Amino acid sequence: MGDQAAMITAILQSRLARTSFDKYRFQSISETLHMECKAEMVTPLVTNPGHVCVSDANLYFQPLNGYPKPVVQITLQNVRRIYKRRHGLMPLGLEVFCTENDLCSDIYLKFYNCQDRDEVYRLIAKYIENHIAEHTAESYVLQWQRGHISNYQYLLHLNNLADRSCNDLSQYPVFPWIIADYSSSVLDLTKPETFRDLSKPIGALNKERLDRLVKRYQEMPEPKFMYGSHYSSPGYVLFYLVRVAPEYMLCLQNGKFDHADRMFNSIAETWKNCLDGATDFKELIPEFYENDSSFLVNSLKLDLGKRQGGKMVEDVELPPWASGPDDFLQKCQEALESPYVSEHLHEWIDIIFGYKQKGSEAVAAHNVFHPLTYEGGVDLNSIMDPNEKVALLTQILEFGQTPKQLFTTPHPQRKIQKLKSLSRTSSHSTSIAESPVSPNEESFEDLTEESITLAWNNIAKLKLDTQCKIHKEAITGIAVTCNGSSVFTTSQDSTLKMFSRDSKTIQRSVSFSNMALSSCLILPGDTTVISSSWDNHIYFYSIAFGRQQDVLLGHDDAVSKICWRDGRLFSASWDSTVKVWHCVPGETLSNKKHHFELLAHLEHDVSVNTMDLNAANTILASGTKEGTISVWDVTTATMLHQLPHHSGTVFHAAFSPDSRHLLSTGEDCCFKVIDVQTGMLVSSVTTEEPQRCFKWDGNTILSGSQTGELLVWDLLGGKVTEKIKGHTGAVTSMWMNEQCNSVITGGEDKQIMFWKLQY
Repeated sequence: MGDQAAMITAILQSRLARTSFDKYRFQSISETLHMECKAEMVTPLVTNPGHVCVSDANLYFQPLNGYPKPVVQITLQNVRRIYKRRHGLMPLGLEVFCTENDLCSDIYLKFYNCQDRDEVYRLIAKYIENHIAEHTAESYVLQWQRGHISNYQYLLHLNNLADRSCNDLSQYPVFPWIIADYSSSVLDLTKPETFRDLSKPIGALNKERLDRLVKRYQEMPEPKFMYGSHYSSPGYVLFYLVRVAPEYMLCLQNGKFDHADRMFNSIAETWKNCLDGATDFKELIPEFYENDSSFLVNSLKLDLGKRQGGKMVEDVELPPWASGPDDFLQKCQEALESPYVSEHLHEWIDIIFGYKQKGSEAVAAHNVFHPLTYEGGVDLNSIMDPNEKVALLTQILEFGQTPKQLFTTPHPQRKIQKLKSLSRTSSHSTSIAESPVSPNEESFEDLTEESITLAWNNIAKLKLDTQCKIHKEAITGIAVTCNGSSVFTTSQDSTLKMFSRDSKTIQRSVSFSNMALSSCLILPGDTTVISSSWDNHIYFYSIAFGRQQDVLLGHDDAVSKICWRDGRLFSASWDSTVKVWHCVPGETLSNKKHHFELLAHLEHDVSVNTMDLNAANTILASGTKEGTISVWDVTTATMLHQLPHHSGTVFHAAFSPDSRHLLSTGEDCCFKVIDVQTGMLVSSVTTEEPQRCFKWDGNTILSGSQTGELLVWDLLGGKVTEKIKGHTGAVTSMWMNEQCNSVITGGEDKQIMFWKLQY
């Protein structure tokens, strides 16, 4: 077999070497040739050798045998996505899509060496707007969590990024079994028992079978594996698709269909066999969650044989709760997008694409398959024996392949909001049953939420109301009294100023030392302003008495940022610490000074430049001068995550309103979003210039840039939607009211600017 394959390969390579791409096939005589090489076009079960040619306008493939047509031509300007692929566990594939969301590509090419593949990729990628080819798995996580893309779309993206393709049956897209109830007359998607346990692989769903498999695994010599078959293979894919693609089944099975009793006869039977069968661990394919039900119907009137009971194999038998094939698919789609699945799908992703795919976590999750199914499981180039090489390649292609691992840490969960006013980007509608208020009631919180959503929807309509130059150096902090009448600002000119919004005049100017002040805040009750200074001190200023009330020498270097929550003061410093203080007011009127008790000392490796607390005041995030984001549990003073996400100083970091995500920006011209629970980077947006400060609602960002503009960002789309002219230097500080319709900015131009939302 190996000798025969080697002889065929030699003949093929000889013929390819003696021929070249026919330049008369160019669409235009003005086209310029950039590259030509040998490759194969991959289709299910067949690869077709020929010549690839890339010009300045088109991608061409000319098959040696002229099939399916003399030349396949793709206009480069029409290309929307390209993916590098593994083929036969080798990094030689390239798949090109001219659509944004379609499952099937326009062409799948397999090259004879990695260099040719990478060069063709580079030439095509230049034509793609926003370089969509560079998408990573993380770039879709935030979109999925926020409801911008559906569960189905997210799984398609993950399959694409994990080298799964409809053109490669050994790496066909894999989707999960979702529904576990195939006997009820009505499908109840509100009951957890309706659904399969997504935290376990198919092989671990039946405990009795699993116990037998684990015992065999423990007694097995190396290399060990729990399952003798895979959850996705060419045979399983064609098992489901035999009614629409019989030619592939006949090709795979030497011209015969499988035995009638082993065919895809019934949904319930297939699910039962996956639960109980000794060697059946297959998952589903995307077709179960799409709109074309033809794979469930024997519309071609194929003779698929007669079962033992004498019944002919015809259409697939559906569960009682489905009125027909289309209704079955509709209910499968509803199940996939249901709240239960949305909240548990990350567990299945961990198994198939994530950290439970390999290593000790895979063993603990009972998720270990044959070594040949994994990327890097065997180096085919190191095998000299042609017979052994062909045998291994055949086994790899026919047995099934584990997807490329996309995540090495636990995948973040998707939580469906249960408020009436869902995120405006959500593609899911919340039913009345999910809403915490009755249809006829409007709580105050709901109205506030709706007004905030309305404000953020119109944030691009911010208009400059007033501007005043009140300092001699850059503004570093802004705080506003509850009634909005007085604005306090700090500056590198070492002064704290009190500005009246009504009279537009400076009412007070205070200097605590000759060193710069870095931030300020107003304590509840509007009686005291706290300022942090580069002189290592934190100053308490009494608004009522117009004098310094207290001073705290809390650090060994400049204090960069302060926060006040629930009677506790949080201070970040260039001395590489964040400290948490309990402030106890003096007991008598004659002694107004505070007593400061150090509650926690959060040690960092380098200077801390910024920090923020979540809404519950339990999680603190800090950003350093070297680009590290640290996430801390304040209640235990322990670090949860340390993430080197920026190169250079972190300028600003802030939690989303729901506290699930943390956004940061730095001098490396990047916005980064992390999932707070897992620490995973879920979005990264590159900016043309550093963004110094921002406010955000979880989806939209209002940022102050290095050049003084205010920018409105669509975070999920990764783009600027509005540029608003502002300061003549960097925007260094930003304040926003609770209703999100009033903004104050401070800049290097020593000015404060008052902005109002007009809509």
